[in-house]
Amino acid sequence: MTKQICLLLSLLFIILLIAGTGCVTPPKGSTPSTGSVGEVGTAGPTETVTTETPSYVTAATPFVTETPDNGTGASGANLLVPTSTLPPEDRSCLIYSNTQNFIYNTSAINFNLKNPPMYINYTVIPTNVTVNKWVQERTGSKKEVTYTYSDYAPYSWFEITVRNKTSGEVYLDDGFGSAKGLSTYTSATLKVMKSDDMLIEFKGQSITATVGIWVKPVGNFDDPYNRTFTECKYWTQTQNSLPIVTATTTPTWTPENQVQGRPSS
Repeated sequence: MTKQICLLLSLLFIILLIAGTGCVTPPKGSTPSTGSVGEVGTAGPTETVTTETPSYVTAATPFVTETPDNGTGASGANLLVPTSTLPPEDRSCLIYSNTQNFIYNTSAINFNLKNPPMYINYTVIPTNVTVNKWVQERTGSKKEVTYTYSDYAPYSWFEITVRNKTSGEVYLDDGFGSAKGLSTYTSATLKVMKSDDMLIEFKGQSITATVGIWVKPVGNFDDPYNRTFTECKYWTQTQNSLPIVTATTTPTWTPENQVQGRPSS
């Protein structure tokens, strides 16, 4: 009887021991892993991003250049290029300027050109006239239509003549006016290269002209540095490729002014 009681107690003790082993409390401070991103003690899924070079460029090695040494250790890119200074004796100054209306009249000045060149710049305002032109239509009824436009008057002209004061030998004869066999430029610069005692004549008809004459003070005046000129400048190579011109405006048709049929006289 006593042996059976001891065996029963031993069996009960073993059952209690096994039951206690199955309910173990987790260590304090640890957190069960649930797999969610952002919780302490867990790591979310890792994403790898690959950056590719665009197809329109290729990887390359930078070009290696050597910095030139000018003897002072400074880069050649920092060197200052000296600018050429134009000699003062090549400077031209305005010695004559005048605006005049011409109606079959002539004016003249005299200048002893010792050190050429002489530059004569002119700008003219010709007289305008209204022109009516009759044109027959090429299609349809082939009626005559009148086109009206504005043009320079054929009798409007301006002429510059440079000649020897004594003999009258002409060194330059130019200006504006196709009717006089002159140019069609309303603005130009003329160049005289002859050294002589000059007579410079201006004449015209139905036109307003502004003229300026330029010469070098050095060589043409006894005291070039003691004179006061209103304007001086250096004539560039482009300006020496004379004449400097502004083309005459080409007449344009004005269809809004056209009139059907030739007007009766």
